[in-house]
Amino acid sequence: MPFEFEKLKLDGLVLVKPRIFTDDRGFFIESYKKREFALAGIPEDFVQDNHSKSSKGVLRGLHYQRGVAAQGKLVRCISGAMLDVGVDIRRNSPTFGRWAAVELTAENANMLYLSPGFAHGFLALSGTAEILYKCTAEYSSKDEGGIRWNDPCIGIEWGIEEPLLSARDAGLPLLKDSGV
Repeated sequence: MPFEFEKLKLDGLVLVKPRIFTDDRGFFIESYKKREFALAGIPEDFVQDNHSKSSKGVLRGLHYQRGVAAQGKLVRCISGAMLDVGVDIRRNSPTFGRWAAVELTAENANMLYLSPGFAHGFLALSGTAEILYKCTAEYSSKDEGGIRWNDPCIGIEWGIEEPLLSARDAGLPLLKDSGV
């Protein structure tokens, strides 16, 4: 199998570890294989790919899509290092409002799968960090939402006091005021 799948402490978050083939020329990995993912309980069809580049200390999120536009995401760091975070925003979930984080790097080639119903955010840990992520639904501006990165009721341990934020992300509501 080219992948190892590790379920994290929140149902709906899966750390995906690809097998890395290296030699004196470089490396090769399979970053996605529908059949393998389906066998591991991730049967989704991905319909949109996104690419983001951030400087060290940039924090993006916490973002989500509502309703039929809710997105599952498969996130991979292709340059540098980042802390990737998922927050359970499924109202009927026993882990509603809880979070989990993993460090994704270009070197470890690990990926994080977040099922629909999770808010997503990430912090660039290296000089620059680039991520690619696949989504199970197309972006819909009318269905987008967000939660403040430092919501005390969630208590994410980002490891930074003053990240670089967009004006939009700095003004996001707390979870209790987000309408989730």
